[in-house]
Amino acid sequence: MAVHDGAEVLDITGPLSVFSAANALHAQSGGVEPLYRIQVAGESSDAVVRAASGVRLLTDAALGQCSGIDTLLVAGGPVARQAPQALVDWLAEAAPLARRVCSICTGAFILARAGLLEGRRATTHWLMLEELRAFSPNTDVQADALHVKDGPVYTSAGVTAGIDLALALLEEDFGRDLALNVARVLVLYLKRPGGQSQFSTTLLAQIHEGGTLASTIQWLRDNYQHPLCNEDIARHAAMSPRNFARVFKRETGETPAHFIENIRLEAAVKRLEETAQALETIARECGFQSGEHFRLTFSRRFGITPGQYRNRFRSGAWR
Repeated sequence: MAVHDGAEVLDITGPLSVFSAANALHAQSGGVEPLYRIQVAGESSDAVVRAASGVRLLTDAALGQCSGIDTLLVAGGPVARQAPQALVDWLAEAAPLARRVCSICTGAFILARAGLLEGRRATTHWLMLEELRAFSPNTDVQADALHVKDGPVYTSAGVTAGIDLALALLEEDFGRDLALNVARVLVLYLKRPGGQSQFSTTLLAQIHEGGTLASTIQWLRDNYQHPLCNEDIARHAAMSPRNFARVFKRETGETPAHFIENIRLEAAVKRLEETAQALETIARECGFQSGEHFRLTFSRRFGITPGQYRNRFRSGAWR
């Protein structure tokens, strides 16, 4: 794990907890040698790295001392775009020698600086997607993925998505059973449903509390079950439809239609997990035009059908 001052501590400790838990379970089952040998590397050995949260970490090795690397992970953080040039230069040299190289969250910007995202698909934190597109125009930035694999290069979305990536790497290395057991130990989904956009509507509603659209966003969350058109929403916001659409996009990063769709999907996911309601009932009560419209929208967003989602993630209370 390559670290730097200002890194996000969860970008470091989250993925490494997955690998250390795998080692612990392997040892409990009689394994002698650890599955992973973990090193935290920085500009020098035994150096103190101050994370963005103020937590201080001690490195195991200097970057230049690392050899025979199997999996190279790069932590992100608020200052990832300004990470030391020495880290970028070392990464450009070391990455081709590793079996795979992975970034956590905004660590994608460090990979991009090292030229590792040229012509590849990648992702990063949902708040930084447009910046990554501008920063690395030859990268195909994926907006809704929790993690993306393109050849030997892996990128993950915001912060805790690094844990999702680590579980995927573990499953790739040692199979589903061990990855599932690690997920259970850490109280996680093995494969978290949906992409990072599933979090955006709730977060945006909180971000815009007190803002010019706060009351309208709350009104949308209270009325998503009903048919809603741009004119109705604009009327609630006391704006013309054209001006409202422009302001909404500027302040939330989404169109009103996409925002409403996300709210409806969030509500549907909750019902799929917690109730035994028929899919047609869920579709109707969550504001979808029909059961078929619900199925198509859900499958497009999450990559699985509502029925498949329910089978994987429904609550044990009514299995």
